[in-house]
Amino acid sequence: MTETRLPENLSGYHIHMIGIKGTGMAALAELLVSRGAHITGSDVSDEFYTDALLKKLNIPVSSPFDPSNIPAATRLIIYSTAYTPDKNPELHAAAEKNLPRMSYPEALGAFSEHSYSAGVAGVHGKTTTTGIIGTLLKNSGLEASVLAGSAVSNFGGSCTVINGSKYFVAETCEYKRNFLLFHPQKIVLTSIESDHQDYYPKYEDILTAFLQYIDRLPQFSELFYCADDEGACDAARLIFSSRPDLILTPYGKTARGDYGIKIHGIQNGQSVFSLRGFAGEFHIGIPGEHNILNAAGAIALVVSLIKQERNEITLADLTAIRNSLASFKGAKRRSEIVGEVNGILFMDDYGHHPTAIRKTLKGIHDFYPERRIIADFMSHTYSRTAALLTEFADSFDYADTVILHKIYASAREKYTGEISGRTLYEQMKKWRKNVYYFDEIMEAKDFIKNELRQGDLFITVGAGDNWKLGRAIYTELLEKAVHV
Repeated sequence: MTETRLPENLSGYHIHMIGIKGTGMAALAELLVSRGAHITGSDVSDEFYTDALLKKLNIPVSSPFDPSNIPAATRLIIYSTAYTPDKNPELHAAAEKNLPRMSYPEALGAFSEHSYSAGVAGVHGKTTTTGIIGTLLKNSGLEASVLAGSAVSNFGGSCTVINGSKYFVAETCEYKRNFLLFHPQKIVLTSIESDHQDYYPKYEDILTAFLQYIDRLPQFSELFYCADDEGACDAARLIFSSRPDLILTPYGKTARGDYGIKIHGIQNGQSVFSLRGFAGEFHIGIPGEHNILNAAGAIALVVSLIKQERNEITLADLTAIRNSLASFKGAKRRSEIVGEVNGILFMDDYGHHPTAIRKTLKGIHDFYPERRIIADFMSHTYSRTAALLTEFADSFDYADTVILHKIYASAREKYTGEISGRTLYEQMKKWRKNVYYFDEIMEAKDFIKNELRQGDLFITVGAGDNWKLGRAIYTELLEKAVHV
């Protein structure tokens, strides 16, 4: 098969997307439609939140998977990496017919070639940082489109901002080195530490992948990195020795230069901070010091793009940035507020790494100091849980009560019997009292309902499906309250 390319002019170009309901796939479909492409798709019949977006775009979605779903006019297949030709009949048929094919990471990389693109990367914080960037760019006057890894409230519940093709900013994923397919002109680097142990057994392995990604920057390009993150600093130091042409711009509390942060505390339900290079204060309404860092990285990138476009940053530009940041409401499953009933606040967060969990819970504790925090956690992948068992057990200090479940398995690994959710429970029990274990998530529902009282904050944490538990309890309490 000859090299597959994504043409710059997509007007009338027919693309069939296999696994189109995935968050990234649906977001990419939205971008492709905006450039004139004709999209069809296929997926399982289960309903996802992306169904509404695809319907709004008038994209026909077929199910179940079947070779007959691929229209005769199809010129390119884009497929989710969840599927392979040996397990998906459409992908198998496309391979048999030698139809041009691209995986989602390949297609995103090809799409980035046709704009001045910036990548947001890091083990933690990239979705929120990308969401903030998109929120700031919406009101910047720049012709820019943005793709985040989850739905963002300020994007109208979508994963994308679409406002022209001159600039493109995307969340880029480190797993299996997928971000090496992207073509960045600038990079925001939020964090690096050991993760995805099934693919990167050692810290040095994942650090090397990030260095390879940074090395994709053209000559004299700019890297914005979090100076408060040890791994990001490792990458900046090492890349400087091989790429002294790159402009390295730090941000954070320990950063020198314009993006050094001073945190002023919480006022009127917002975190307040200032940046050394700019007069006045900035406000952000989502909890946690880590989100102030994410905001600083986002501001740094947006200011650089505005300066590149207009050769200056004006008071009006900064006012727009401040107002946009203050309006940011967060991304789906990132300290997301589900609702409040009977004085109990329900939240959900995707944090699945000990560092992310600790920072998230500390931020929530500081933001809501009067609330008792009850956290329900479902660990994701056996390899991550085994490699970071002690760190996981130590990451819930800011929760008053913790409920644990079985490990949420990944299709990319097999259970060997060496680690389980109960292993984590036994480890955590060594130094804290209020920790409980229920193998299946819904087995914990009655216990949690009896545990909750007015003024509490209940949060589901993890990349598994325990978010369903929080929503089930919230819905039951809400229905009961309505009928009282």
